[in-house]
Amino acid sequence: MTFRKIPLSRSQARMAPGLAVTFLVLTLGATCAHAKKQPKYQQGHPLTPEQSALVDKAIAREKVLIKEIQQRTPLVETYIQNTRPDVKLYEVPVDDQYMLSRVDFGKTFFDKGYEPRTESKHGFFKGSMAAVTGLTKALGLEKLTYSPTGFMQMMFLDPTSFDQQHYAFSYVRREFLGSVRTWVFDVHPKPDVKGMGRFYGRIWIEDQDGNVVRFNGTYTGPTSEDSSKYYFHFDSWRMNVQPDVWLPVAIYVEESRLGEGSKAEGLKAQTHFWGYSLKLPTRDSENVSVKVDDAEDKSDDSQDVSPLQASRMWITQAENNVIDRLVEAGLVAPLTPGGYEDKVLGQIVINLIVPNNLAFTDQIHCRVLLTDTVEATTVGNTILVSKGLIDSLPSEPAIASVVAMELAHIALGHHIDTRYAFNDRLLFPDEATFQRIDMYHSDVDNETAAKKAMEYLQASMYKDQLPVAGLYYEQLADRGKELKALNSPKLGDSLLKPDGTPWMADLEHMAPKLNWDDLNQTAALPLGSWLKTDPWDDKVHMLNAKRYAPMNARDKMPFEVTPVFYKLQRYDLASAEPPATATGNAPAPAADAAQPAQGDQPAGAPPAGGDQPQAAPPTQPQNQPADGNAPPQQGQQLPAAAAQNPPQ
Repeated sequence: MTFRKIPLSRSQARMAPGLAVTFLVLTLGATCAHAKKQPKYQQGHPLTPEQSALVDKAIAREKVLIKEIQQRTPLVETYIQNTRPDVKLYEVPVDDQYMLSRVDFGKTFFDKGYEPRTESKHGFFKGSMAAVTGLTKALGLEKLTYSPTGFMQMMFLDPTSFDQQHYAFSYVRREFLGSVRTWVFDVHPKPDVKGMGRFYGRIWIEDQDGNVVRFNGTYTGPTSEDSSKYYFHFDSWRMNVQPDVWLPVAIYVEESRLGEGSKAEGLKAQTHFWGYSLKLPTRDSENVSVKVDDAEDKSDDSQDVSPLQASRMWITQAENNVIDRLVEAGLVAPLTPGGYEDKVLGQIVINLIVPNNLAFTDQIHCRVLLTDTVEATTVGNTILVSKGLIDSLPSEPAIASVVAMELAHIALGHHIDTRYAFNDRLLFPDEATFQRIDMYHSDVDNETAAKKAMEYLQASMYKDQLPVAGLYYEQLADRGKELKALNSPKLGDSLLKPDGTPWMADLEHMAPKLNWDDLNQTAALPLGSWLKTDPWDDKVHMLNAKRYAPMNARDKMPFEVTPVFYKLQRYDLASAEPPATATGNAPAPAADAAQPAQGDQPAGAPPAGGDQPQAAPPTQPQNQPADGNAPPQQGQQLPAAAAQNPPQ
């Protein structure tokens, strides 16, 4: 813009500097005054009667949700990874924290942490808030110090004041989340509403009953400058777990920067809820009843029992008592006939037993520990593998290496303490489970089992794929320096020795060197890659999701926390499947063959086109070496890498 020059008199010229300063002050003052009047939130369009009616329905349903929650005592697991920027990988984890609680939303809001067997900074979190209304208060989180109840708060929008008197709603669009059609609204507190902890973000309301099924944003702080000093940004999801019942299932938290500078740390966290159908514990009681199945009278068919057989039966009794107690506490998934435990883990057990001519008097069972921690152990003749461990294993040979070590523990007689054969030893509160049940092996036992496991693997169909399996242990040892909480077992054994090296060190030495730039080298997967937990009945199911090949080193994300995204479905009484599928992760290994009894020849499944391989009848033993670069032959167990959908 060009300004025209106007000639000034001498007196005007002497006054010009003062006039200029005065004009500048007035201008700046007017600008600041205008800035102060700028609204904190963007002005939205008024709602139509239809939109307003749906919002009112959602407000009413939130009150129903709170009442439903107050009748439940779910398990709440929060896993946090603090991160720092990285040139090649964008960001990498630098440390982590893990918390597991069973939350009681009765008359008062409090959480009971599952106390670890040794005291640590991740230990027992006792009562934290006096009432549900306390959820709207500030989290009070100091940098890098997290409260489990702070993350639990993100399961609610605003338990006391979520209505059109306190919040402004602005319609955005309609959107499908899976097969559920939703109306999307932006929400913020009204300008005259005071107080911290008001929700500020976006909500998704399903169109049939008006339930809020997802909300994404943060909570407001005491000032308008920066709420992130007090609250994190989060994405909270709910699922239709029963007819007309939507309950929180997962929360993802992410902050790319928690401070200033190039070394500023961020965080990523996942909170998962399950065990909604667990029975309510007796309030203010230190005892939890244990269900004992009715004994079956077989006196007419009795036989004498040898001392060795009696000893094994005593171990089995302790095993059954412990497994039943862990299922009741919501820590072990109930057994699903024909589920992942049988289809995949059970088949791998057979693939190791047959070529090694192992003769177990009792059948070997496999169960899933529902925690994200990386651990495994044995309980009598039951192999217990954590969900976090299964999720991070990239292939069937890697899964087989874990199963082989636990199988060696069983064969070598490293059984559970038989004091648990007495039921009274299991009468304790759920949150004391980690303290009262010891299922970890000694260092000597682990060293011996690792050597025996290598013998099993060398004689099995996996012997030519052991270098690929060894990559997992190499990656685990590399990330184990930072992810100490992930590798701190709650019930069983870590895959790492106290010095940070793997127990299966011989397998690690066979692996090629880790190469982030080699996109064909998948050493470990992100958490949540294989299994999903039904939040209502705790059963585990294989993910039905496509797996995509990495396009760069950043896509690998071994052992990392990733966002959650659900393809929501409405609960179907006729369907036994869980009502939603988490997407963005890999499907579980497919071993969809008939399950022979242990000792028989196992069946394989060559791919037959489509998304899933078709089962084939058994034709030959499974102890033939498998070429990882060639398609499996008929009668050969399908490796996990071949069972998943082809990269897109």
